[in-house]
Amino acid sequence: MRALPILLAALFAIPLASPGLAKAPVTAPAKAPANAARPAPTDWTRTVTLTPDGAFVLGNPRATRMVEYVSYTCSHCAHFVGEASAPLRADWVRRGALSIEVRNAIRDPYDLTAAVLARCGGPARFFGDHEALFANQTDWMPRIEPYEQKRADQPPIKDPGQQLAAIAEGTGLSSFMARRGLPLARQRACFADKATLTTLAAMAKDAWEVKQIGGTPSFSVGGTMVAEVHDWNGLRGALPAPRK
Repeated sequence: MRALPILLAALFAIPLASPGLAKAPVTAPAKAPANAARPAPTDWTRTVTLTPDGAFVLGNPRATRMVEYVSYTCSHCAHFVGEASAPLRADWVRRGALSIEVRNAIRDPYDLTAAVLARCGGPARFFGDHEALFANQTDWMPRIEPYEQKRADQPPIKDPGQQLAAIAEGTGLSSFMARRGLPLARQRACFADKATLTTLAAMAKDAWEVKQIGGTPSFSVGGTMVAEVHDWNGLRGALPAPRK
């Protein structure tokens, strides 16, 4: 696919964000009645948090962390997310054995456009929109080449936010996300948000230049990169035992 240098140059030119207390009296804990029902275990698939550098995390923040480095224009990533999301939630995340952090390894302007839209709805929507963009990849990605052909003889769009909005409209991403309940006005505001572009630029730099991942998807578990593993079958053996 033909690169759009104005947008990528703008993306990676964004600067990165660099008296004592009185003791309470000690009391013995009250004993629960012998027949008291045990509280239901926490369902950690309902918990989404943000890391200090803006990555979304699903699950118990104190659990072993599995990091996914993904690109929305990567077919192998779409296959991984489609295959792994359900078992990861059911067998690892739900009972707190694992948390999942998604980090964007941006590869091209279309990947960037999808990444902005995935983040646009905030923490409550992120993982649903993230998975939906991958599930519908075969619908919107074939529209990239016709969009580029249409834009070939037109003046370049210099403003990054306007360029992203044009990509979203031309590839059907904008209408797809609108059907999912993300209003067009909200989308345009997200494309114009320089803080979002700064966050994604920092993630891309960390993935490709600092972590030096070999491609997408790539993974780390418990802070250690999982070498030469790019699919669910390979990753499963590197995970902690699921909790029953």
